[in-house]
Amino acid sequence: MKDKKKKIILLAFLVVIAAIVGIYFLIKYQTYNYVELTSVYENKNTDNSNYIQCLDGVLRYSRDGVVLLTEKGDEIWNQPCQMSNPIVEMCGESVAIGDKGGTSILVFQKNGLKGEIKTTKTIEKFAVSSQGIVSAILKDEKMPLVICYDAVGNKLVEHKVIPKKMGYPVDVSLSEDGNTLIVSYIYTEGTEVTSKVSYYYFGNGNKTKDYQVYQKDFENTVIPVTAFMRHDVSLLVADNSLIFYKGLKELKETTRVELKTEIQSVAYNEEYVAVLLRKDGTTDYKLNTYNIKGKLLSSVNIDKEYESLKITGEQVILYDGQACAIYMKNGVKKYEGSIDQKIMEIFVLGGLNKYMVINASGFFEVDLAK
Repeated sequence: MKDKKKKIILLAFLVVIAAIVGIYFLIKYQTYNYVELTSVYENKNTDNSNYIQCLDGVLRYSRDGVVLLTEKGDEIWNQPCQMSNPIVEMCGESVAIGDKGGTSILVFQKNGLKGEIKTTKTIEKFAVSSQGIVSAILKDEKMPLVICYDAVGNKLVEHKVIPKKMGYPVDVSLSEDGNTLIVSYIYTEGTEVTSKVSYYYFGNGNKTKDYQVYQKDFENTVIPVTAFMRHDVSLLVADNSLIFYKGLKELKETTRVELKTEIQSVAYNEEYVAVLLRKDGTTDYKLNTYNIKGKLLSSVNIDKEYESLKITGEQVILYDGQACAIYMKNGVKKYEGSIDQKIMEIFVLGGLNKYMVINASGFFEVDLAK
């Protein structure tokens, strides 16, 4: 009799758990019709700032300074600076703000400024590792430089590029530990364009003179974007393909995804890649999402181009002005429409269907609603 009672209780418990899980996924994977404003946090800043979610908060950066805010807009720390064209790169626990066309890069972690780098030539591109190591492409038509610095500005490695031999460097990426560097070069000869991609390993056990451990030429291809998705998985974004690699010192191409149309924009995180493609000869677009192994998870049609594309967790968010579209990695559309606020940054909050929208007026907490 006792065993029968235990079985009934267990069955009832399992039914309740199944119902809760079912409700959770029903809420998570359904489409919502509008957004509902739940809270507003005033933004006291009035200048032309940019915003990005990072360092367990929100980073506000402009030509005059860098400020870390809480998700409700309260100031944590403030670092004044002077930059003409600030751009941001981040990885793990570090964020770097650099002056494109200038000679200054600031490295930040959660507690504030970790170090400042002063370059000898103007900055074109840069990347940062989780520890704060920075690699930068410094502009010089005759002999551009690819230099790695530690977080306080000490030069670690300097690589002089001979354009006639290698081409011109167009992008750099650093692994999370700062030991592996990817550089993408573009080489032209007549009307032919070739991308050369090199991997450099600075860790123990590398006895090569120039640190290079891998190089490959991609004929008739432009590779303007390189990235480390996670520790030993890297991504090359070509004009019409995605190329996945595994390894830091010993490299292996694992997957190549050929795309029939040109890439308009791309976003990635540690697990997924989202690509916005424009259909040839039309104004229609397609949003494809892939996992870290290059497997297609979803492909959905989009009826307009969005200026911004980002991945946060398992969600892909597109936005442009007040327009916004939110998709799950499996292609389920959560929302498409207007947010009634010009979106400068948007990110997921804790809880189901809760988001923070940021613009010059303030921080707006919204819920998706039916």
